[in-house]
Amino acid sequence: MSNFKHWRLEREADGLAWAILDTADSSTNTLGAAVMTELGLMLDECEENPPKGLIFKSAKNAGFIAGANIEEFTSADTPEKARALIKRGWDTYNRLAAVGYPTLALVRGHCMGGGTELALACHYRIAVDETGTKFALPEVMLGIVPGWGGMLRLPQLVGPAAAMDMMLTGKNIDAKRAKKMGLADACVPPRVMDNAARMLVLSGKPSRQQQLPLMQKLLNGPLKGLVASGARKQVARRARQEHYPAPYAIIDQWQNYGGETLAVPPDQPTSLDALVTHPTTRNLIRVFFLQDRLKGFGKGAPDFSPRHVHVVGAGVMGGDIAAWCALRGMTVTLQDQSVERIAPAVGRAAKFFEKKLRDRKLARFALDRLIADPKGDGVGQADVIIEAIFENLEAKQALFADIEARAKPDALLASNTSSLKLADIAAKFENPSRLVGIHFFNPVAMMPLVEVVAGDITAPEAAQQAAAFVRKIDKLPLPVRDAPGFLVNAVLAPYMNEAMRCVDEGIAPETIDAAMVAFGMPKGPIELADTVGLDVAVAAGRQLVGEADPPKKLVELVSAGHLGKKSGKGFYNWVDGKAHKSGVGAGDTAALAERMLKPLLAATQRLVREGVIADAELADAGVIFGTGFAPYTGGPMNYLQSGEH
Repeated sequence: MSNFKHWRLEREADGLAWAILDTADSSTNTLGAAVMTELGLMLDECEENPPKGLIFKSAKNAGFIAGANIEEFTSADTPEKARALIKRGWDTYNRLAAVGYPTLALVRGHCMGGGTELALACHYRIAVDETGTKFALPEVMLGIVPGWGGMLRLPQLVGPAAAMDMMLTGKNIDAKRAKKMGLADACVPPRVMDNAARMLVLSGKPSRQQQLPLMQKLLNGPLKGLVASGARKQVARRARQEHYPAPYAIIDQWQNYGGETLAVPPDQPTSLDALVTHPTTRNLIRVFFLQDRLKGFGKGAPDFSPRHVHVVGAGVMGGDIAAWCALRGMTVTLQDQSVERIAPAVGRAAKFFEKKLRDRKLARFALDRLIADPKGDGVGQADVIIEAIFENLEAKQALFADIEARAKPDALLASNTSSLKLADIAAKFENPSRLVGIHFFNPVAMMPLVEVVAGDITAPEAAQQAAAFVRKIDKLPLPVRDAPGFLVNAVLAPYMNEAMRCVDEGIAPETIDAAMVAFGMPKGPIELADTVGLDVAVAAGRQLVGEADPPKKLVELVSAGHLGKKSGKGFYNWVDGKAHKSGVGAGDTAALAERMLKPLLAATQRLVREGVIADAELADAGVIFGTGFAPYTGGPMNYLQSGEH
């Protein structure tokens, strides 16, 4: 056995060797300079004494490889430093791909970025069939490209269309999907993974690259232009090149430079030099670290390990919160006034599990964890109890009086209220310090952020437990103070109100929405108002904007019973769940966008100033992950500071 600081090279009697990565002083494996240098030394050793086969494996419980060391990349703040970092990975992986003995990546847990590129440089890949096993090339999310061979090898392995989809979205691919698409040669359970790896690496089977169908070879060769053209059109529908240059760079570098980043002339807009110096890259890396900061809030209560969640209220929000918790492995009891009221939520959950898990057995297990509980028997056993009934103070107070009397003394009691003050809800508690806000956003499955609301009376340990719970169900906790609308709704309400004022002035809803989508919002404010419900918009406007005189068109629509998407008509007509738009969207969109952003930016500044949110960084994180605010800007406070508005 050869020991390096980060790698172990273990040789078996039959000549097989294992390259085991265990990055020192870290809970996860990352590919920093020292790790990559040692990989080169290990390949030197294998060159002198070639093994029969070499299997790459992780010694970490956390996963295979989390990717390159982001801190190292952020310190490579000049094109010269970035080129040196890319060259190191490109050269090392090309060397690995060219060795004369068979190689295999045994992937268990997360395999991200440079980790996936290492796996691609091997002859074979085995994915271990566990929930945490995920392949991804997420570099585009940081404003950069997969520069260590991913753009070259992934299209050759799975075909360019599937490869482009992975690289341009940064999406995760689970073990079963990896096998189905050809990214993995096999998908095996943990108990047989080592033997499966031994058998495959010594099998002499041709690699998948050698077996690519003729059509895929043509699409990787003479027909590259067709694939690139289609990919550009798809990207253009989602992101403008001046805002997000990285996806356009990926397409260009694959089509014209064989996936080799360093081959692109520095003066080209799709070059590494252009990406490294682009403000979007700096801002997206900032957003990555903001996300890490949110994840850190879940570490405040390490001994809190909830297993049973009780949700009261089986409406859209309550039902979807219950379904999400069951998906994440919790036992969930769902309470409402009758089984008939709970049934639609269970039906939605069943469809959600099938779509999300793509495995009937796993979907069945998830559904078994979701238990209809009209009598509320789960209250006495639950570790976390979430109230998600309609926004009525007296009803919530009465409900919590019953819950507090029956719940375990150490159970976490939470409200999903979006508009009422926690102090008012807790006014009749025997121990009001137990109550915390856990505010989800709709749609629950899509929105990563959850506001963790602490009132003046909330015990610090309750807020810490709430944040830990939010992380355990794989959401991002944002600590906020108990104030009307907290952060997210408090910045959205004046923004949407301004948009509806524009409609009153005769500006077409399509024009308003087009202006904000052009700015970088995921959808426009008028479509958003229709989606959340115009009755909700009226109530939010009165409470959070403080206007006794709501926008006229809004009042007209609500008075006529036109509440938006849920009624089929609002500012737009809704057909099959989609807003029917006339196509109008011309004019000075930049000026219109600035007008609508102004109240959002002002509200964000005010909430930071008043301490509803602790600082400007967290305000940016909350507004990005809670509203979809254009990530390329780095968030509203960063946008204000940049002087771009």
